[in-house]
This record gives sequence, C-alpha cells and structure tokens, in this order.
Amino acid sequence: MKFRIPASSANLGPGFDCFGIAWQCYNEIEFIPREEGLEISGCEEKYCNEDNLAYKAYRAVMAWAGQRESGLEIRFGRTDIPVSRGMGSSAALIVGGVVAANAIHGLELSGSELLAIATSVEGHPDNIAPALFGGFTVSAMDGIAAITTHFPISEKLFFTLLIPDFELSTELARSVLPVNVSRQDAIFNISRSALLIKALERGDRQLMRIALEDKLHQPYRTKLINGYDSAEAAAKKLDAMGICISGAGSTLLCIADRPEFSAEMEKELKESLPGWKVLGVKPDLQGVKMI
Repeated sequence: MKFRIPASSANLGPGFDCFGIAWQCYNEIEFIPREEGLEISGCEEKYCNEDNLAYKAYRAVMAWAGQRESGLEIRFGRTDIPVSRGMGSSAALIVGGVVAANAIHGLELSGSELLAIATSVEGHPDNIAPALFGGFTVSAMDGIAAITTHFPISEKLFFTLLIPDFELSTELARSVLPVNVSRQDAIFNISRSALLIKALERGDRQLMRIALEDKLHQPYRTKLINGYDSAEAAAKKLDAMGICISGAGSTLLCIADRPEFSAEMEKELKESLPGWKVLGVKPDLQGVKMI
C-alpha cells in the first residue's frame, strides 16, 4: 500500500505547539508486508533501520492493537519534504506509518486513535494533525489524549515557503527557548492566537499584521536562522501580510494577498539569499491519502 502525506507548517507565529497547516507538498511511502525482517529503501542509509520513524509509528500501532509483529518493507518514493527544515518531515513519516499499519492489518482504528498513537511517537500534535487530516488545525493535549479541530482558510490568501539551504534541528531550536515566560508574554500570545484564527478565515490584512506576532519562540529562534533579517526585509518590501517561522525552522512562511508574490519573492532573494528555495504552496485539505 502506498500513501501520500503532506508537508505542514506548525506554530504559525503565536500558535506555539498548537497550530498547523498542511501543504500541497508531499512525501510518498509504500508499505509492503513480508513474512519477517525489515527492509527500507529510497532514503539515506542512516535511516534504513529500526529507528526510522515510519517503522516506529507502524510498530506503535501494532502494539496499541495488540497485534503480533511481522516483517515489513518500506519504499520511499517521492520525497519533496526536506528534512529538519520545519516542514513536518518527521510528522509525515509518523502519519504514514500509523495509517499504513491500520490499513494493512484491517484494524479500523478511528481518526482520534490514529492521532493519539502518532502524537505519542512525535511528542506533540501540531504537525501530526494537519498531516493526518489536512487543512488548518488547532490542537491541544488533554492528559495523554490529543484533541484537534479545523478552522477555515480564506481563498484570498497566498502562501510562500522560504526554504534555506541548511538544516535546523528541533532539539537546537527548543534549547534556546526560556523555561519560564512572563504573564504579560502569555497574554500577548493568547490574544494573537485568537486573532490569527479569524485573520486566516477572513484573509484580513490588518488582523494578520498583528496576529502573527509572537513572544514565546520566534524572538529566540530567528537568531539561529542565518539570513532571516534579509528574508524579512524582502517580505516587507514586497508588502507581505506577514512572515513567520515554519515550525521550528529553518524554513520561513510568508502570507500575502497577491498570487504573484512567490515569483516576486524568488526574484528578490536571488542575489541576497542565493541558496534559498522559494516555494509557493496551497493548503492541502485532505491530509494523508492512499494512492
């Protein structure tokens, strides 16, 4: 069985570890049951072992369902989601693994069960939910249970990913964050998060300008992204509605209200950030899909 899993951007400014949007940018992974053993192909050799997240997620479903483990072959085909760039590459692997185990073994697990298992492997649901269900999701943890819901995205909005030519590990990105935050900063982010939901629904420029502000993670992580200042300046020059870090970085996300923004941004960054890739993307509203 082969599955197509979308990339995703988490956080979206103030929605730290809560918000996520799936994109029409995909990885395709095929899962083939076999009598025994594990074989993985189509990815870097260092990932061709039992630590592969797709395999870990597959095994997590089997353990959840109390099923006896058997052999498995995993073939990676199309891989458009770059690793360690803040575009949900790990979530895509995990979601692929859980839906494959569910389908291959006829377990008929619910979406909420698949979300719970995938979240237990990933550690948080912000990328898992959009990769699994598509669209713009807001997620929370209720004890060990992951809860998620959808909100609409205005068709007036155009999204552009600015993908650097260097990785930024989630571990490093988390290590620079403060352990405690002030009440003032917490209130700041709560208010912006609420506004962002409505800004994305309406495509409201004035709301978006304020709603993407954040004090919990971006002020610390932008310092890890060499070229951020140039990218931000270019986005402002081209009158973007806003710019934020995609996930933990290093990718940045621009939101605009003009379809030509991506092409203009690519031209603008050609000299200042020549190693960066500019990718115009549309929201994926389906989530993971068997193909």
